[in-house]
Amino acid sequence: MTRIHYIIPALIAASAHAGELTLEMKPFSVTHSFPATALPDESTPIALDAEVWSEFSIVTIADHGSSVKKGAPLIAFDAETIDRKIADTRREIATQALGLAQAELDLATLEKTVPEQLARLKRNAAQAAEELAYFTATRRKAAEESAAQSLKRNEQLLASKKEELKQLLQMYEADDVTEDTEEIILQQQRDSVEYAEYALRMETLDHKRTLAFSLPREAIALTEKRDDSALLLEAGQKDLPRSVELKKLAAAALKTSLARNKQTLADLDKDRSLFEIKAPADGLFYYGAIKDGKWTTGDLIKGLKPEGSAPVNKAFATFIPSASKMTVHAFLDQATAAVVAPGAKGSAALAGRGEITIPISLASLVSTPNPDQTYSATLTAEWPEKTKAAAGQSLEIHLVSYATDAAITVPSKAIGYGPKGWAVEVKLADGKTEKRPVTKGKSSDGETEITAGLESGQVIIAP
Repeated sequence: MTRIHYIIPALIAASAHAGELTLEMKPFSVTHSFPATALPDESTPIALDAEVWSEFSIVTIADHGSSVKKGAPLIAFDAETIDRKIADTRREIATQALGLAQAELDLATLEKTVPEQLARLKRNAAQAAEELAYFTATRRKAAEESAAQSLKRNEQLLASKKEELKQLLQMYEADDVTEDTEEIILQQQRDSVEYAEYALRMETLDHKRTLAFSLPREAIALTEKRDDSALLLEAGQKDLPRSVELKKLAAAALKTSLARNKQTLADLDKDRSLFEIKAPADGLFYYGAIKDGKWTTGDLIKGLKPEGSAPVNKAFATFIPSASKMTVHAFLDQATAAVVAPGAKGSAALAGRGEITIPISLASLVSTPNPDQTYSATLTAEWPEKTKAAAGQSLEIHLVSYATDAAITVPSKAIGYGPKGWAVEVKLADGKTEKRPVTKGKSSDGETEITAGLESGQVIIAP
């Protein structure tokens, strides 16, 4: 809000004509009034910059505005849950470390044995293929020939035994008398023939079985062995290297998980240090946060009580050192910010203490508007002895943006705009009036400064 203060002595009425105003030089100033807040130039925001923990249940908290000594507890939180979490995480880390050591050992074993297993599979596949090829090309035919030769030999043996028996019978029959010894020899020969007949029958069966079953089955078995060995080799060439890669991935996953848990433990240990906050020096403890020249409280301070909770990663309280000094922060509207400049002086009054005048000057003014179209300003106050504002206390500021010891001013309604620009109706000596072009200066609150076109002593017609 802008207010214009004029130091105007009583106007000398040169004429009794209603609406006439005699001009004179007089002091003129423009003062802007706006609210402000006293804030410390040094303060420490209190926030729970937690890495992973979000539950901060308050056990004890100092009163708002309380004076505390260095090292005094400001706020303490219930740490039972986080302590359990830290203990659980430590155990999990120990378990993961053992699991990782075993996985790395298994991986080293696999990396050593997989080449050996692949080489063995290759040998087995090659040997199975060689055995089948040899059987097909050589051994089967040899086995068939051997079976045929064995059968033939047994046939020949039977024929030989029969011929021997025949010869003995003929020889002994020629003697007309068969002696006991001869009878024994004949019986032995008959037994030999009988055994040879039996052997031939068995050999005939074996020969048939060898040709019909044994050799075909062996061919099938060798073929299956070759195929199975080839399949095992093919599967091994894919699966065994894959098993190594899977074990590598599993070990890497364990290593990553272990590293993450270690980081989590480090974060938890760091967050655990937040569960008791102490005063860094002698000073005051305030609820709410100071940010960008504003004291912010809002709904978050409703939870600042025992069994309540504090927000995470957001300042919720402020520590103010005893050595800090109070500065004044304000937010000016665009019209005021456009006409005041650093160095402008004025006065301030504490809310409820209007009888005390506090000299004040504009220290800085941000040229970029805030999102709400206000402009941040910082003012320096010359606090009277024993009159120091408390942090967060409100003030009313009166800041002079323009002042002159001698100026001609007219009511703003007396100025009109015509073909030649701004003009004021002036009364002439003969009692008539005329429009006189003027140059406007500062204007506000119904009065306008005239910088050219009028002189002291002239009479104007004011509506």
